[in-house]
Amino acid sequence: MAENRTLTAVPGITVGHAQDGAGETGCTVAIGPFVAAVEVRGLATGSRELDALSALHLVPRCDAILLTGGSAFGLAAADGVSRWLEERGRGYETRAAVVPIVPAAVIYDLGIGDASARPDPEMGYAAAASASERPVEEGRVGVGVGASVGKLRPEGLEPAGVGSWSEDHGEHVVAAFAVVNAFGDVLDDRGEIIAGSRGPDGSYLDTAGAIRDGRVPDWLVRAGENTTLAIVATDVPLRKTELKVVARQAMNAIVRRISPANTSFDGDIVFAASTAESAGTGPDLAPIQLLSIGLQAQRTLERALLRAVRR
Repeated sequence: MAENRTLTAVPGITVGHAQDGAGETGCTVAIGPFVAAVEVRGLATGSRELDALSALHLVPRCDAILLTGGSAFGLAAADGVSRWLEERGRGYETRAAVVPIVPAAVIYDLGIGDASARPDPEMGYAAAASASERPVEEGRVGVGVGASVGKLRPEGLEPAGVGSWSEDHGEHVVAAFAVVNAFGDVLDDRGEIIAGSRGPDGSYLDTAGAIRDGRVPDWLVRAGENTTLAIVATDVPLRKTELKVVARQAMNAIVRRISPANTSFDGDIVFAASTAESAGTGPDLAPIQLLSIGLQAQRTLERALLRAVRR
């Protein structure tokens, strides 16, 4: 078997996809448990249970993170993930029951396939049931089935999907997974557009440049229908506050590779997670060590973003 260079290279994480190919929507779940934090940018987010990732929240860990299509409707898929986890006794223990903690975030894909097709609890359950340690499948699968980029000119958008990448970090691993459903264009290492909005002649319009120069009528812009979602993960023991720093650093990958990013038309979210059993309990890392992990997370996420549109 080839070396695993995806999110499941991090020990303790399994990933599963489920989708409706005809309806062009789906969901992807990463199952832990893990200590996690989140960074939210843009003004068009759709989410569930993000407060559980706050350093001030009672719950120390979450059990899974769900990324789903279907806009706000798709958040229902988290119920299926919770049911799968509950059946296995996995969750936060209370006096009366074990309660799975499943933060979730959505992309808007209703305009790509059948707008009445949305991820539901059954699809979320199927994604959790399929989760494994195998290398994560990339491209137009799971939450990426209905993803697209370059929404400046709706007739000129391009299909996108999901991508993943991992790298060693000393004795540990840092990895990323992303679904690209951005309003803007995706840029390569040279700053050239490799996916985005095309004009009638087939050439890229350069979304940021067109908006900056005032060449876009207001009616062309479709607000609230775009999002890039990502998970960065490691087996380095980290606290929630440290993971928040990692999530913020990793968000720079979206800013570097998507132009424009974090806009009022996007709901960009980056989750950061640690699967280490001692996560949340050890001593604080030195700032330079934490920055090193954050920069590694940023680099792996940049690679995952590019793979999401190239594969």
